[in-house]
Amino acid sequence: MLESPSFPMSSLQKLEKFVKIPNKVKTRRILWFERLMAIIALINLLLVVFDLSYIPLRDFWLHQKIQVFSFSIGPIKSKGFPLSIPIPDITPFYDQFKGIEDNRDTKKYLDKVEQIENQINKIGLSSIEESIEVEKKLKELRKLSLEMIDTNPFQVANKTGNLEKLKNKMRKHIQNPDKSAKESFEEFWTQKYLASHSQEEGLGFFNTEIKPLIETNYYRPIGENGEFVDLFGLIDFPYFILFGTEFLARTWLISRRHSGLKWQNAMLWRWYDIFLLIPLWRWLRIIPVTIRLGQAKLIDLSVITREIRSGFVASIAQEMTEVVVIQIINEVQGSISRGEITKWLSQQEVRPYIDLNDTDEVSELTTIMVKMTVDQVLPKIRPDLEALMKHYVDMGIKQSTLYQGLQNVPGLGQFQKQLTEELVKNIFEALYDGINTLIQEDPVADELLEHLLKNLREVLGAEIKTKDRLQEIQYLITAWLEEFKINYVRRLSEEDLDKILDETRAIRQRFQE
Repeated sequence: MLESPSFPMSSLQKLEKFVKIPNKVKTRRILWFERLMAIIALINLLLVVFDLSYIPLRDFWLHQKIQVFSFSIGPIKSKGFPLSIPIPDITPFYDQFKGIEDNRDTKKYLDKVEQIENQINKIGLSSIEESIEVEKKLKELRKLSLEMIDTNPFQVANKTGNLEKLKNKMRKHIQNPDKSAKESFEEFWTQKYLASHSQEEGLGFFNTEIKPLIETNYYRPIGENGEFVDLFGLIDFPYFILFGTEFLARTWLISRRHSGLKWQNAMLWRWYDIFLLIPLWRWLRIIPVTIRLGQAKLIDLSVITREIRSGFVASIAQEMTEVVVIQIINEVQGSISRGEITKWLSQQEVRPYIDLNDTDEVSELTTIMVKMTVDQVLPKIRPDLEALMKHYVDMGIKQSTLYQGLQNVPGLGQFQKQLTEELVKNIFEALYDGINTLIQEDPVADELLEHLLKNLREVLGAEIKTKDRLQEIQYLITAWLEEFKINYVRRLSEEDLDKILDETRAIRQRFQE
Protein backbone atom coordinates (compact mmCIF):
# COMPACT_ATOMS: atom_id res chain seq x y z
CA MET A 1 0.00 0.00 0.00
CA LEU A 2 1.43 3.30 -1.04
CA GLU A 3 1.79 6.00 1.55
CA SER A 4 1.20 9.62 0.74
CA PRO A 5 4.29 11.78 1.05
CA SER A 6 4.48 13.72 4.27
CA PHE A 7 4.83 17.46 4.31
CA PRO A 8 5.56 19.72 7.22
CA MET A 9 2.41 21.09 8.85
CA SER A 10 3.37 24.63 8.07
CA SER A 11 3.67 23.80 4.38
CA LEU A 12 0.22 22.22 4.32
CA GLN A 13 -1.27 25.22 6.03
CA LYS A 14 0.39 27.55 3.55
CA LEU A 15 -0.84 25.46 0.63
CA GLU A 16 -4.38 25.34 2.02
CA LYS A 17 -4.34 29.07 2.63
CA PHE A 18 -3.07 29.70 -0.89
CA VAL A 19 -5.81 27.54 -2.40
CA LYS A 20 -8.62 29.13 -0.42
CA ILE A 21 -7.69 32.73 -1.10
CA PRO A 22 -9.24 32.94 -4.60
CA ASN A 23 -12.59 31.56 -3.38
CA LYS A 24 -12.67 33.98 -0.46
CA VAL A 25 -11.78 36.90 -2.69
CA LYS A 26 -14.39 35.88 -5.25
CA THR A 27 -17.06 35.50 -2.57
CA ARG A 28 -16.13 38.84 -1.03
CA ARG A 29 -16.28 40.57 -4.43
CA ILE A 30 -19.68 39.08 -5.19
CA LEU A 31 -20.99 40.17 -1.78
CA TRP A 32 -19.71 43.70 -2.28
CA PHE A 33 -21.30 43.83 -5.73
CA GLU A 34 -24.61 42.62 -4.27
CA ARG A 35 -24.42 45.26 -1.55
CA LEU A 36 -23.60 48.01 -4.05
CA MET A 37 -26.56 47.09 -6.28
CA ALA A 38 -28.83 46.74 -3.25
CA ILE A 39 -27.89 50.23 -2.03
CA ILE A 40 -28.47 51.68 -5.51
CA ALA A 41 -31.86 49.95 -5.65
CA LEU A 42 -32.67 51.37 -2.20
CA ILE A 43 -31.76 54.88 -3.36
CA ASN A 44 -34.02 54.43 -6.38
CA LEU A 45 -36.85 53.27 -4.10
CA LEU A 46 -36.39 56.34 -1.88
CA LEU A 47 -36.58 58.56 -4.97
CA VAL A 48 -39.79 56.79 -5.98
CA VAL A 49 -41.27 57.30 -2.51
CA PHE A 50 -40.25 60.96 -2.57
CA ASP A 51 -41.79 61.43 -6.02
CA LEU A 52 -45.05 59.75 -5.05
CA SER A 53 -45.31 61.84 -1.89
CA TYR A 54 -44.13 65.14 -3.40
CA ILE A 55 -47.54 66.42 -4.52
CA PRO A 56 -49.35 65.57 -1.25
CA LEU A 57 -46.43 67.01 0.79
CA ARG A 58 -45.59 69.98 -1.44
CA ASP A 59 -47.00 72.44 1.11
CA PHE A 60 -44.57 71.03 3.66
CA TRP A 61 -41.53 71.43 1.38
CA LEU A 62 -42.73 74.90 0.36
CA HIS A 63 -43.03 76.19 3.92
CA GLN A 64 -39.93 74.52 5.37
CA LYS A 65 -37.43 76.86 3.72
CA ILE A 66 -35.70 77.73 6.98
CA GLN A 67 -36.61 74.61 8.99
CA VAL A 68 -33.64 73.46 11.05
CA PHE A 69 -32.69 70.36 13.00
CA SER A 70 -30.69 71.41 16.05
CA PHE A 71 -28.37 69.22 18.07
CA SER A 72 -25.57 69.82 20.54
CA ILE A 73 -22.23 68.10 20.98
CA GLY A 74 -20.07 67.92 24.08
CA PRO A 75 -19.20 71.23 25.70
CA ILE A 76 -21.15 73.19 23.09
CA LYS A 77 -24.32 71.97 24.78
CA SER A 78 -23.34 73.43 28.12
CA LYS A 79 -22.57 76.80 26.54
CA GLY A 80 -25.90 76.82 24.75
CA PHE A 81 -24.64 76.99 21.15
CA PRO A 82 -26.59 74.39 19.15
CA LEU A 83 -25.46 73.36 15.69
CA SER A 84 -28.15 73.84 13.06
CA ILE A 85 -28.60 72.36 9.59
CA PRO A 86 -31.04 74.24 7.33
CA ILE A 87 -33.28 72.42 4.85
CA PRO A 88 -33.10 74.07 1.42
CA ASP A 89 -36.16 74.93 -0.62
CA ILE A 90 -36.42 72.17 -3.21
CA THR A 91 -39.72 73.21 -4.79
CA PRO A 92 -38.23 75.46 -7.52
CA PHE A 93 -36.05 72.54 -8.64
CA TYR A 94 -38.47 69.61 -8.37
CA ASP A 95 -41.55 71.47 -9.61
CA GLN A 96 -40.03 71.23 -13.06
CA PHE A 97 -40.23 67.41 -13.02
CA LYS A 98 -43.87 67.48 -11.97
CA GLY A 99 -44.79 70.11 -14.55
CA ILE A 100 -45.83 72.57 -11.81
CA GLU A 101 -46.12 76.22 -12.84
CA ASP A 102 -47.31 79.37 -11.10
CA ASN A 103 -51.04 79.90 -11.29
CA ARG A 104 -51.51 83.12 -13.24
CA ASP A 105 -54.44 84.37 -11.16
CA THR A 106 -52.93 83.83 -7.73
CA LYS A 107 -49.50 84.94 -8.94
CA LYS A 108 -51.02 88.20 -10.22
CA TYR A 109 -52.78 88.64 -6.89
CA LEU A 110 -49.56 88.29 -4.88
CA ASP A 111 -47.69 90.58 -7.26
CA LYS A 112 -50.29 93.32 -6.65
CA VAL A 113 -49.92 92.83 -2.90
CA GLU A 114 -46.15 93.15 -3.23
CA GLN A 115 -46.53 96.37 -5.24
CA ILE A 116 -48.82 97.86 -2.60
CA GLU A 117 -46.43 96.81 0.15
CA ASN A 118 -43.50 98.45 -1.62
CA GLN A 119 -45.52 101.63 -2.16
CA ILE A 120 -46.57 101.78 1.48
CA ASN A 121 -43.00 101.26 2.63
CA LYS A 122 -41.98 104.27 0.53
CA ILE A 123 -44.65 106.72 1.67
CA GLY A 124 -45.41 105.30 5.13
CA LEU A 125 -48.71 104.25 6.75
CA SER A 126 -49.70 107.82 7.60
CA SER A 127 -49.72 108.89 3.94
CA ILE A 128 -51.75 105.97 2.58
CA GLU A 129 -55.09 107.83 2.47
CA GLU A 130 -53.55 110.73 0.52
CA SER A 131 -52.00 108.48 -2.19
CA ILE A 132 -54.10 108.19 -5.34
CA GLU A 133 -51.77 105.53 -6.76
CA VAL A 134 -52.24 103.32 -3.69
CA GLU A 135 -56.01 103.68 -3.98
CA LYS A 136 -55.94 102.50 -7.61
CA LYS A 137 -53.95 99.44 -6.69
CA LEU A 138 -56.19 98.68 -3.71
CA LYS A 139 -59.26 98.95 -5.91
CA GLU A 140 -57.77 96.48 -8.36
CA LEU A 141 -56.82 94.20 -5.48
CA ARG A 142 -60.40 94.25 -4.14
CA LYS A 143 -61.56 93.21 -7.59
CA LEU A 144 -59.04 90.39 -7.74
CA SER A 145 -60.14 89.19 -4.28
CA LEU A 146 -63.76 88.89 -5.42
CA GLU A 147 -62.69 87.08 -8.60
CA MET A 148 -60.53 84.66 -6.57
CA ILE A 149 -63.50 83.76 -4.37
CA ASP A 150 -65.91 83.40 -7.31
CA THR A 151 -63.70 81.52 -9.79
CA ASN A 152 -61.77 79.37 -7.28
CA PRO A 153 -58.37 79.11 -9.03
CA PHE A 154 -57.36 76.57 -6.35
CA GLN A 155 -59.55 73.86 -7.83
CA VAL A 156 -57.08 72.72 -10.53
CA ALA A 157 -54.41 72.02 -7.90
CA ASN A 158 -56.96 70.39 -5.59
CA LYS A 159 -56.34 73.16 -3.06
CA THR A 160 -59.92 74.31 -2.54
CA GLY A 161 -59.47 73.58 1.15
CA ASN A 162 -56.79 76.27 1.33
CA LEU A 163 -59.18 78.77 -0.24
CA GLU A 164 -61.73 77.98 2.48
CA LYS A 165 -59.03 78.37 5.13
CA LEU A 166 -58.00 81.84 3.97
CA LYS A 167 -61.66 82.91 3.72
CA ASN A 168 -62.27 81.79 7.29
CA LYS A 169 -59.15 83.54 8.51
CA MET A 170 -60.20 86.78 6.84
CA ARG A 171 -63.74 86.51 8.27
CA LYS A 172 -62.31 86.04 11.74
CA HIS A 173 -59.87 88.93 11.29
CA ILE A 174 -62.39 91.40 9.86
CA GLN A 175 -65.63 91.27 11.76
CA ASN A 176 -68.75 92.13 9.74
CA PRO A 177 -72.46 91.53 10.43
CA ASP A 178 -73.00 89.06 7.59
CA LYS A 179 -69.72 87.25 8.13
CA SER A 180 -69.03 87.49 4.41
CA ALA A 181 -65.57 86.70 3.07
CA LYS A 182 -66.05 89.07 0.15
CA GLU A 183 -66.99 91.98 2.42
CA SER A 184 -64.06 91.16 4.70
CA PHE A 185 -61.60 91.33 1.80
CA GLU A 186 -63.18 94.53 0.52
CA GLU A 187 -62.83 96.15 3.92
CA PHE A 188 -59.30 94.86 4.44
CA TRP A 189 -58.00 96.27 1.14
CA THR A 190 -58.99 99.88 1.83
CA GLN A 191 -56.86 102.93 2.59
CA LYS A 192 -58.88 103.61 5.73
CA TYR A 193 -58.33 100.13 7.25
CA LEU A 194 -54.61 99.89 6.46
CA ALA A 195 -53.98 103.43 7.73
CA SER A 196 -55.92 102.93 10.97
CA HIS A 197 -54.33 99.60 11.94
CA SER A 198 -50.83 98.61 12.83
CA GLN A 199 -48.45 96.76 10.55
CA GLU A 200 -49.18 93.46 12.35
CA GLU A 201 -52.96 93.80 11.87
CA GLY A 202 -52.61 94.91 8.25
CA LEU A 203 -50.02 93.62 5.81
CA GLY A 204 -48.30 91.64 8.58
CA PHE A 205 -51.45 89.56 9.07
CA PHE A 206 -51.74 88.99 5.32
CA ASN A 207 -48.11 87.90 4.98
CA THR A 208 -48.22 85.42 7.88
CA GLU A 209 -51.76 84.01 7.55
CA ILE A 210 -53.10 84.55 4.01
CA LYS A 211 -50.08 84.68 1.74
CA PRO A 212 -48.72 81.16 2.61
CA LEU A 213 -52.08 79.64 1.69
CA ILE A 214 -52.18 81.47 -1.65
CA GLU A 215 -48.57 80.45 -2.40
CA THR A 216 -49.53 76.77 -2.22
CA ASN A 217 -51.69 77.13 -5.34
CA TYR A 218 -50.19 76.16 -8.69
CA TYR A 219 -51.05 75.17 -12.22
CA ARG A 220 -50.21 71.74 -13.61
CA PRO A 221 -50.76 71.14 -17.32
CA ILE A 222 -52.27 67.94 -18.72
CA GLY A 223 -50.36 65.96 -21.33
CA GLU A 224 -51.59 64.26 -24.47
CA ASN A 225 -52.19 61.04 -22.54
CA GLY A 226 -54.85 62.76 -20.45
CA GLU A 227 -52.69 62.72 -17.30
CA PHE A 228 -50.79 65.48 -15.53
CA VAL A 229 -47.34 66.15 -16.92
CA ASP A 230 -44.79 64.05 -15.00
CA LEU A 231 -41.10 63.99 -15.94
CA PHE A 232 -39.92 61.61 -13.22
CA GLY A 233 -38.97 59.23 -16.02
CA LEU A 234 -35.97 61.44 -16.75
CA ILE A 235 -34.65 60.74 -13.24
CA ASP A 236 -35.63 57.07 -13.37
CA PHE A 237 -34.19 56.35 -16.83
CA PRO A 238 -30.51 55.93 -15.74
CA TYR A 239 -31.65 53.43 -13.11
CA PHE A 240 -33.66 51.61 -15.79
CA ILE A 241 -30.53 51.30 -17.96
CA LEU A 242 -28.46 50.07 -15.01
CA PHE A 243 -30.96 47.52 -13.70
CA GLY A 244 -31.92 46.40 -17.22
CA THR A 245 -28.29 45.69 -18.10
CA GLU A 246 -27.75 43.91 -14.80
CA PHE A 247 -30.92 41.83 -15.30
CA LEU A 248 -29.85 40.66 -18.75
CA ALA A 249 -26.31 39.85 -17.56
CA ARG A 250 -27.49 37.99 -14.46
CA THR A 251 -30.05 35.87 -16.29
CA TRP A 252 -27.58 35.09 -19.09
CA LEU A 253 -25.03 33.88 -16.55
CA ILE A 254 -27.70 31.77 -14.82
CA SER A 255 -28.65 30.14 -18.14
CA ARG A 256 -24.97 29.42 -18.87
CA ARG A 257 -24.32 28.06 -15.40
CA HIS A 258 -27.21 25.57 -15.52
CA SER A 259 -27.26 23.22 -18.47
CA GLY A 260 -30.58 22.84 -20.25
CA LEU A 261 -31.90 26.13 -18.87
CA LYS A 262 -33.02 28.63 -21.48
CA TRP A 263 -32.35 32.32 -21.13
CA GLN A 264 -36.08 33.08 -21.06
CA ASN A 265 -36.60 30.56 -18.27
CA ALA A 266 -33.62 31.95 -16.35
CA MET A 267 -35.39 35.31 -16.29
CA LEU A 268 -38.08 33.72 -14.12
CA TRP A 269 -35.41 33.09 -11.48
CA ARG A 270 -35.12 36.87 -11.08
CA TRP A 271 -38.81 37.64 -11.50
CA TYR A 272 -38.76 40.24 -8.73
CA ASP A 273 -36.27 42.42 -10.66
CA ILE A 274 -38.98 43.06 -13.28
CA PHE A 275 -40.52 45.61 -10.89
CA LEU A 276 -37.34 47.70 -11.21
CA LEU A 277 -37.85 47.97 -14.96
CA ILE A 278 -41.54 48.79 -15.39
CA PRO A 279 -42.62 52.46 -15.12
CA LEU A 280 -46.00 51.54 -13.59
CA TRP A 281 -46.75 50.79 -9.95
CA ARG A 282 -43.28 51.92 -8.94
CA TRP A 283 -44.15 51.41 -5.26
CA LEU A 284 -43.88 47.64 -5.93
CA ARG A 285 -40.11 48.11 -6.14
CA ILE A 286 -40.11 47.57 -2.40
CA ILE A 287 -40.25 43.83 -3.23
CA PRO A 288 -36.95 43.56 -5.17
CA VAL A 289 -35.26 46.07 -2.88
CA THR A 290 -36.17 44.04 0.21
CA ILE A 291 -35.03 40.80 -1.41
CA ARG A 292 -31.75 42.36 -2.57
CA LEU A 293 -31.03 43.78 0.89
CA GLY A 294 -31.56 40.31 2.31
CA GLN A 295 -29.32 38.66 -0.30
CA ALA A 296 -26.62 41.24 0.39
CA LYS A 297 -26.87 40.45 4.13
CA LEU A 298 -27.67 44.06 4.93
CA ILE A 299 -30.90 43.02 6.68
CA ASP A 300 -32.02 39.70 8.17
CA LEU A 301 -35.07 38.34 6.39
CA SER A 302 -35.07 34.88 7.98
CA VAL A 303 -37.71 35.80 10.57
CA ILE A 304 -39.90 37.57 8.01
CA THR A 305 -39.53 34.69 5.54
CA ARG A 306 -40.46 32.15 8.19
CA GLU A 307 -43.53 34.12 9.25
CA ILE A 308 -44.65 34.64 5.65
CA ARG A 309 -44.22 30.94 4.94
CA SER A 310 -46.15 30.02 8.08
CA GLY A 311 -48.93 32.45 7.25
CA PHE A 312 -49.11 31.10 3.71
CA VAL A 313 -49.27 27.52 4.93
CA ALA A 314 -51.90 28.39 7.51
CA SER A 315 -54.04 30.14 4.89
CA ILE A 316 -54.07 27.29 2.38
CA ALA A 317 -53.59 24.19 4.54
CA GLN A 318 -57.23 23.98 5.56
CA GLU A 319 -58.62 24.36 2.04
CA MET A 320 -55.99 22.09 0.48
CA THR A 321 -56.61 19.37 3.06
CA GLU A 322 -60.36 19.48 2.55
CA VAL A 323 -60.03 19.41 -1.24
CA VAL A 324 -57.55 16.50 -1.28
CA VAL A 325 -59.42 14.35 1.23
CA ILE A 326 -62.82 14.96 -0.31
CA GLN A 327 -61.47 14.32 -3.81
CA ILE A 328 -59.99 10.98 -2.72
CA ILE A 329 -63.23 9.94 -1.05
CA ASN A 330 -65.23 10.96 -4.12
CA GLU A 331 -62.95 8.87 -6.33
CA VAL A 332 -63.42 5.84 -4.06
CA GLN A 333 -67.20 6.34 -4.06
CA GLY A 334 -67.20 6.65 -7.84
CA SER A 335 -65.20 3.43 -8.19
CA ILE A 336 -67.65 1.60 -5.96
CA SER A 337 -70.65 2.99 -7.85
CA ARG A 338 -69.14 1.93 -11.20
CA GLY A 339 -68.87 -1.67 -9.95
CA GLU A 340 -65.09 -1.81 -9.99
CA ILE A 341 -65.12 -4.03 -6.90
CA THR A 342 -66.89 -6.76 -8.91
CA LYS A 343 -64.37 -6.34 -11.75
CA TRP A 344 -61.48 -6.62 -9.33
CA LEU A 345 -62.85 -9.78 -7.74
CA SER A 346 -63.44 -11.30 -11.18
CA GLN A 347 -59.93 -10.44 -12.31
CA GLN A 348 -58.49 -12.06 -9.21
CA GLU A 349 -59.74 -15.43 -10.44
CA VAL A 350 -58.24 -15.29 -13.92
CA ARG A 351 -55.21 -13.08 -13.37
CA PRO A 352 -52.06 -14.95 -12.30
CA TYR A 353 -50.63 -13.82 -9.00
CA ILE A 354 -47.19 -12.26 -9.36
CA ASP A 355 -44.79 -13.15 -6.56
CA LEU A 356 -41.87 -10.73 -6.31
CA ASN A 357 -39.78 -12.40 -3.58
CA ASP A 358 -40.89 -16.08 -3.39
CA THR A 359 -42.51 -15.38 -0.03
CA ASP A 360 -46.11 -15.78 1.08
CA GLU A 361 -46.46 -12.53 2.97
CA VAL A 362 -49.89 -13.41 4.36
CA SER A 363 -48.62 -16.64 5.91
CA GLU A 364 -45.52 -14.94 7.27
CA LEU A 365 -47.53 -12.13 8.82
CA THR A 366 -49.97 -14.63 10.32
CA THR A 367 -47.10 -16.63 11.82
CA ILE A 368 -45.46 -13.51 13.26
CA MET A 369 -48.71 -12.32 14.84
CA VAL A 370 -49.55 -15.74 16.31
CA LYS A 371 -46.01 -16.19 17.66
CA MET A 372 -46.02 -12.76 19.24
CA THR A 373 -49.37 -13.56 20.82
CA VAL A 374 -48.15 -16.88 22.26
CA ASP A 375 -44.74 -15.70 23.46
CA GLN A 376 -45.53 -12.23 24.79
CA VAL A 377 -49.24 -11.48 24.94
CA LEU A 378 -50.82 -14.67 26.40
CA PRO A 379 -48.46 -14.98 29.40
CA LYS A 380 -49.26 -11.40 30.44
CA ILE A 381 -53.03 -11.71 30.10
CA ARG A 382 -53.30 -15.33 31.36
CA PRO A 383 -54.73 -14.37 34.81
CA ASP A 384 -57.45 -12.29 33.18
CA LEU A 385 -58.29 -15.04 30.68
CA GLU A 386 -58.43 -17.69 33.42
CA ALA A 387 -60.68 -15.48 35.53
CA LEU A 388 -63.03 -14.95 32.57
CA MET A 389 -63.05 -18.66 31.71
CA LYS A 390 -63.74 -19.56 35.39
CA HIS A 391 -66.70 -17.22 35.34
CA TYR A 392 -68.24 -18.88 32.29
CA VAL A 393 -67.54 -22.44 33.57
CA ASP A 394 -69.12 -21.64 36.93
CA MET A 395 -72.18 -20.23 35.18
CA GLY A 396 -72.43 -23.38 33.02
CA ILE A 397 -72.14 -25.73 35.96
CA LYS A 398 -74.62 -23.82 38.09
CA GLN A 399 -77.19 -23.81 35.28
CA SER A 400 -77.01 -27.60 34.80
CA THR A 401 -79.87 -29.68 36.31
CA LEU A 402 -77.41 -32.19 37.79
CA TYR A 403 -75.64 -29.53 39.82
CA GLN A 404 -78.94 -28.08 41.03
CA GLY A 405 -80.06 -31.55 42.23
CA LEU A 406 -76.76 -32.17 44.10
CA GLN A 407 -76.39 -28.65 45.43
CA ASN A 408 -77.27 -29.69 49.02
CA VAL A 409 -74.65 -32.45 49.16
CA PRO A 410 -71.98 -31.56 51.79
CA GLY A 411 -68.58 -30.64 50.32
CA LEU A 412 -69.87 -30.25 46.80
CA GLY A 413 -69.12 -26.48 46.70
CA GLN A 414 -65.42 -27.01 47.43
CA PHE A 415 -65.29 -29.83 44.91
CA GLN A 416 -66.95 -27.62 42.28
CA LYS A 417 -64.38 -24.88 42.87
CA GLN A 418 -61.44 -27.27 42.49
CA LEU A 419 -63.02 -28.82 39.42
CA THR A 420 -63.48 -25.41 37.80
CA GLU A 421 -59.89 -24.34 38.43
CA GLU A 422 -58.50 -27.63 37.11
CA LEU A 423 -60.74 -27.53 34.06
CA VAL A 424 -59.82 -23.95 33.18
CA LYS A 425 -56.12 -24.65 33.67
CA ASN A 426 -56.26 -27.69 31.39
CA ILE A 427 -58.24 -25.83 28.72
CA PHE A 428 -55.81 -22.87 28.71
CA GLU A 429 -52.73 -25.11 28.58
CA ALA A 430 -54.24 -27.18 25.80
CA LEU A 431 -55.06 -24.04 23.85
CA TYR A 432 -51.59 -22.62 24.48
CA ASP A 433 -49.84 -25.83 23.47
CA GLY A 434 -52.02 -26.12 20.37
CA ILE A 435 -51.22 -22.61 19.20
CA ASN A 436 -47.55 -23.04 20.05
CA THR A 437 -47.43 -26.25 18.05
CA LEU A 438 -49.15 -24.49 15.18
CA ILE A 439 -46.38 -21.94 14.79
CA GLN A 440 -43.55 -24.48 14.85
CA GLU A 441 -41.79 -25.18 11.57
CA ASP A 442 -43.88 -27.93 10.10
CA PRO A 443 -44.17 -28.31 6.31
CA VAL A 444 -47.44 -30.20 6.62
CA ALA A 445 -48.92 -27.52 8.92
CA ASP A 446 -47.72 -24.78 6.62
CA GLU A 447 -49.37 -26.46 3.65
CA LEU A 448 -52.61 -26.92 5.56
CA LEU A 449 -52.55 -23.25 6.69
CA GLU A 450 -51.92 -22.07 3.13
CA HIS A 451 -54.76 -24.24 1.87
CA LEU A 452 -57.00 -22.86 4.61
CA LEU A 453 -56.23 -19.26 3.72
CA LYS A 454 -56.74 -19.97 0.00
CA ASN A 455 -60.14 -21.54 0.63
CA LEU A 456 -61.01 -18.64 2.95
CA ARG A 457 -60.27 -16.09 0.22
CA GLU A 458 -62.20 -18.07 -2.39
CA VAL A 459 -65.24 -18.62 -0.19
CA LEU A 460 -65.20 -15.02 1.03
CA GLY A 461 -64.85 -13.69 -2.54
CA ALA A 462 -67.64 -15.93 -3.81
CA GLU A 463 -69.91 -14.84 -0.99
CA ILE A 464 -69.15 -11.16 -1.57
CA LYS A 465 -69.84 -11.48 -5.29
CA THR A 466 -73.43 -12.50 -4.75
CA LYS A 467 -75.72 -9.75 -6.02
CA ASP A 468 -77.51 -8.94 -2.77
CA ARG A 469 -74.39 -9.09 -0.65
CA LEU A 470 -72.36 -6.96 -3.10
CA GLN A 471 -75.05 -4.28 -3.30
CA GLU A 472 -75.27 -4.18 0.47
CA ILE A 473 -71.50 -3.84 0.83
CA GLN A 474 -71.34 -1.11 -1.81
CA TYR A 475 -74.15 0.82 -0.15
CA LEU A 476 -72.59 0.54 3.33
CA ILE A 477 -69.11 1.60 2.14
CA THR A 478 -70.50 4.56 0.16
CA ALA A 479 -72.66 5.68 3.10
CA TRP A 480 -69.73 5.34 5.51
CA LEU A 481 -67.49 7.43 3.25
CA GLU A 482 -70.18 10.12 3.06
CA GLU A 483 -70.43 10.19 6.85
CA PHE A 484 -66.63 10.34 7.00
CA LYS A 485 -66.63 13.44 4.79
CA ILE A 486 -69.28 15.16 6.91
CA ASN A 487 -67.84 14.31 10.32
CA TYR A 488 -64.05 13.84 10.12
CA VAL A 489 -63.25 16.25 7.29
CA ARG A 490 -65.25 18.96 9.01
CA ARG A 491 -63.42 18.23 12.24
CA LEU A 492 -60.14 18.48 10.32
CA SER A 493 -61.16 21.86 8.88
CA GLU A 494 -61.94 23.16 12.35
CA GLU A 495 -58.52 22.13 13.65
CA ASP A 496 -56.46 25.02 15.01
CA LEU A 497 -53.76 25.29 12.34
CA ASP A 498 -51.90 27.94 14.34
CA LYS A 499 -51.34 25.42 17.13
CA ILE A 500 -50.11 22.86 14.61
CA LEU A 501 -47.65 25.39 13.19
CA ASP A 502 -46.45 26.27 16.71
CA GLU A 503 -45.87 22.59 17.45
CA THR A 504 -43.99 22.23 14.17
CA ARG A 505 -41.72 25.18 15.03
CA ALA A 506 -41.07 23.75 18.50
CA ILE A 507 -40.14 20.34 17.07
CA ARG A 508 -37.85 21.95 14.48
CA GLN A 509 -36.17 24.06 17.16
CA ARG A 510 -35.55 21.02 19.38
CA PHE A 511 -34.11 19.16 16.42
CA GLN A 512 -31.74 22.04 15.64
CA GLU A 513 -30.62 22.24 19.27
